[in-house]
Amino acid sequence: MTTATTAEPAEPAGPAEPSAPAGRPPRATGRGRLVLARLLAARGAVVGAVMVLLLFALAFGGPYLTPWDYATPDFSALHQPPSAEHLFGTNGVGQDVFAQTVRGLQKSLVIGLLVALLSTGLASVVGACAGYFGGWADRALMFLVDLLLVFPAFLIITIVSARLKSAGWIAFVLLLALFNWMITARVVRSMTISLREREFVRAARFMGVRPLRIISRHILPNVASFLIIDATIAVGGAVMSETALSYFGFGVKPPDVSLGTLLAAGTGEAPVFPWLFYFAAALLVLFVLAVNLIGDGLRDALDPTSGAAPPRSRSTRSSRSSRSARSARSARRTHRPASRRKLP
Repeated sequence: MTTATTAEPAEPAGPAEPSAPAGRPPRATGRGRLVLARLLAARGAVVGAVMVLLLFALAFGGPYLTPWDYATPDFSALHQPPSAEHLFGTNGVGQDVFAQTVRGLQKSLVIGLLVALLSTGLASVVGACAGYFGGWADRALMFLVDLLLVFPAFLIITIVSARLKSAGWIAFVLLLALFNWMITARVVRSMTISLREREFVRAARFMGVRPLRIISRHILPNVASFLIIDATIAVGGAVMSETALSYFGFGVKPPDVSLGTLLAAGTGEAPVFPWLFYFAAALLVLFVLAVNLIGDGLRDALDPTSGAAPPRSRSTRSSRSSRSARSARSARRTHRPASRRKLP
């Protein structure tokens, strides 16, 4: 009695996978492209970025949309509601509220950006130097940080800004930046302490690279993700601080305007003439909300442990589905029971 098994035809092989050319490594997605893909996949961050761009366009292009200057009064139109001639209406002395609002938005945005850049830059330098050098340098810099944290920043700014009226808004920016960097410096210091014992930093130190070059080439790039997020959020915080100080008369001085001075001037008349208050308040709320959305998106995009992943292309999905289908067919062939024996 002979035993035979029926031979089954082999299934056709699927299309060959594309392979990298000989002598060339496979193409890898760079970190910048991955971060950009994650950022574009976050709808909140995209909406926030669009809002910020529109607000910047309004702040710097708005003065060209009206023939009125923010300081030029129209005595024939006092407390006029919004109209075709005055888009946001006029105030009690006939000044165009739209021209004043876009001028105030422009001033607040410039102050917020400068304060964020200065405070983040100072925090990165102080924190990295304290964490890398250690010893007496660390103790001295952290003593300065703790000392500034103890001081009441709002009270000091109000006292000093009253004596710097002739210096203009640049001195106000420096005062805001001076009291807005300490917490960030402490975080950068702790991150630097963990980075200075890494292999690439120790190798650079053994090769005789200067400490400042190590800090600028190896330490700061590795904490850049945190610094970018901190600077983004600091813009909104600086705008809120400037608005609060200008509201109480310690920020931008007349005849210049900012969102804070506009809110302070329109608070008392808001129940009767709402356009004097609500346009500036709405722009302030929109900007702070947009900046927070961008900060949340950057945090998720730059975090290596984030679960957010960039959307896969159609070709990648189809190739993976074809591979999974071939794997399933091969598994079925492997676990298929033996065929029946033929009778002689």
